[in-house]
Amino acid sequence: MLAPTGYEGDGRVQYDAITYAVRDDVALVTMNRPEVMNALNTQMRAEIAHAVRRAGSEARVVVLTGEGRAFCSGQDLGDRANVGHIDLERTLRDEYIPMLEAITESPVPTIAAVNGAAAGAGANLALACDVVIAAESAVFLQAFARIGLIPDAGGTYMLPRQMGAAKAMGAALFAEPITARQADAWGMIWEAVPDEDFPARWWSRALHLAKGPTAAYRAARQALRQGWDNTLAAQLELEAQLQGECGLSRDFKEGVLAFLEKRPAHFEGR
Repeated sequence: MLAPTGYEGDGRVQYDAITYAVRDDVALVTMNRPEVMNALNTQMRAEIAHAVRRAGSEARVVVLTGEGRAFCSGQDLGDRANVGHIDLERTLRDEYIPMLEAITESPVPTIAAVNGAAAGAGANLALACDVVIAAESAVFLQAFARIGLIPDAGGTYMLPRQMGAAKAMGAALFAEPITARQADAWGMIWEAVPDEDFPARWWSRALHLAKGPTAAYRAARQALRQGWDNTLAAQLELEAQLQGECGLSRDFKEGVLAFLEKRPAHFEGR
């Protein structure tokens, strides 16, 4: 089990394909179908979306990870009855988009703690999070071309932005594994961590964000995402607006006082 000792759920909502628990303002969402390497089915997608939205009001950071040896192997292809009959357009529109929007629109930061293989939609599920921390033994695989598909679950949007157009194209066409160290070097993820240090690392990162200025984090995430589409003038205007809002917060006042008094800041997260 990846979670630190004492990390227990509250029992108010029962999930079948995931587990959910909150400790120290950190919500841990764990994909829990290890027998199929946490492959995504309809139920899991709905439960992830529900849990991440729930965490937005119950915690100050969300960590998404996988139980067992994999993070997520992507779309569940185990049902042979679906081969050639599954409506992929409907599935993406009705099931993947709500799950991904829950993550990208979360009011609190999101961390993907990639403990093992992240393949297909599983890889892009991780990349949808604000920060990706991977164990060095983890691999990322855009496996879609192997079964005659294109990268989905936001892959065609996120990959070129995070690793550059050339690497993204190669990842999509060759469908070759990308090691955690490669992903780190290419700017695809935040960091790759030795396996023995991995649980402590993602936990310390999550605690750091959980104690930080949550409203400022939300504004920074908004500005960085909109910056891809804005002109410089529009982005400068957005920065001014968001910075003005942050400047009126109690967290800003506390941060300045802490700086002047040479002590750690105690942010409320509002």
